[in-house]
Amino acid sequence: MGLTFCNVHFTKQPQRVVYVSGSLMKSLKLSGKKNIRLRLGKDTIPAMIKPIKRAGKHMFLASGVKRAIKVPNTGGIYLRNLQNDEFQLGPLVGVLSDGPASSAQPFGSRTGFIKQLLQEGSNKCYIFAFMPRDIDWQQEQVYGYFLTGSGKFERKMVPLPDVVYNRLPSRRAETSPYINQLRERFMRKKIPYFNWSFFNKSDIYRLLENDGVANSFVPETISNPSTDKMRDMLDRHHFVYYKPSAGSLGHGIYRLTYLPKKGYFARYRRDGKNVLLRFASFDSLMRMLRGRHGHSLQNYVVQQGIRLIEIDGCPIDFRFHMHKNGSNQWVVVGIGAKKAGRGSVTTHLKNGGALLTPQQALGRVFGARADEVLQRAKVTAVKLAESLEIQHRHLLGEIGFDLGIDQDEDIWMFEANAKPGRSIFRHPSLRAEGKASIEHILEHCLYLSKFRRRDDM
Repeated sequence: MGLTFCNVHFTKQPQRVVYVSGSLMKSLKLSGKKNIRLRLGKDTIPAMIKPIKRAGKHMFLASGVKRAIKVPNTGGIYLRNLQNDEFQLGPLVGVLSDGPASSAQPFGSRTGFIKQLLQEGSNKCYIFAFMPRDIDWQQEQVYGYFLTGSGKFERKMVPLPDVVYNRLPSRRAETSPYINQLRERFMRKKIPYFNWSFFNKSDIYRLLENDGVANSFVPETISNPSTDKMRDMLDRHHFVYYKPSAGSLGHGIYRLTYLPKKGYFARYRRDGKNVLLRFASFDSLMRMLRGRHGHSLQNYVVQQGIRLIEIDGCPIDFRFHMHKNGSNQWVVVGIGAKKAGRGSVTTHLKNGGALLTPQQALGRVFGARADEVLQRAKVTAVKLAESLEIQHRHLLGEIGFDLGIDQDEDIWMFEANAKPGRSIFRHPSLRAEGKASIEHILEHCLYLSKFRRRDDM
């Protein structure tokens, strides 16, 4: 199945005719042919072909063709040679998100990122963003948001896409019956849909338990721990993290410490401030936790605390932003080092943390050995991503890992995120990695939709 890049133009003739330049006729082996089938997304129509004299690889679509398969734009696009004289334009890539549907910021705080994706993708594919409510399943079409040359959104009706990149923003929405049905419908239509859903901490730790090598990088973790398990973990490790299984952004996390001669300590964040409380007994500590969360404590995990490397007395950990590349392999695309704010439970930037490049952070801790330590962490991140993908039932194309390095130089994985935030790419030294991240998303879309040349792989 060949792949050719060509320039598509529109003409006003009403018939279903495709005009093809000599060079493109030759590439597509169309000499002597009178008819083809032309496809976009899931729509296919028969059309007559007529050769024209024009230098370069050009295809002119009469308005009858353009309207019938809803070709959204002119410009450079791939043409995939299928079988029985069928040719597919594309790929048609859909970015699924949600938002308030305002004209300026239809996808809320994600609008800027989605615009970047659409801008970068416009010279590789037909790419649009859409919300669940924009799909017409009966007609098998989507009323999508395309980006104009001037950077404004323009709504167009297109067929169901060849691939869907899921950036739905909310855990609650994602577990609704409607979204579950939406995902299953895409699966039934054999439309690749990656990243399936937000990760749940308990599920991730359980999946990695099945791989001895990957699991060796995970601190001891217990889901829905009993009071006795909590006491045992504190007795053995002296400090633990207690965190909601479906939490994000550091919300609801406690750092619990046991000092035999001083008592129990809980550090957490409340009303935008860091709080430190001391308890004379384990029972009084547990009463406080139940008082704050009631039965919702059943959806928590307790995790062994790790003594991380520090800068200026503040622990640091690392966000590894992983992507599948155009050859379907996991690669590290961006790394941000996060230094905890004083008294903070986590290294989240909103909680007073600071963002550094990995070279800045590791250089201060390990000096000349910084690159060697970083390389080891990169190899670990790729192993973890590969393991998670094997154990996970659905397509993954992007993962954010929170990794730590302890004072013995051992590497630990604390969190895995299926829809990692992009705050590390705001660092001036990581902007190129932010652009590379977007390129990897697009390349993976080309791979999943089979719009990749064999010699590119």
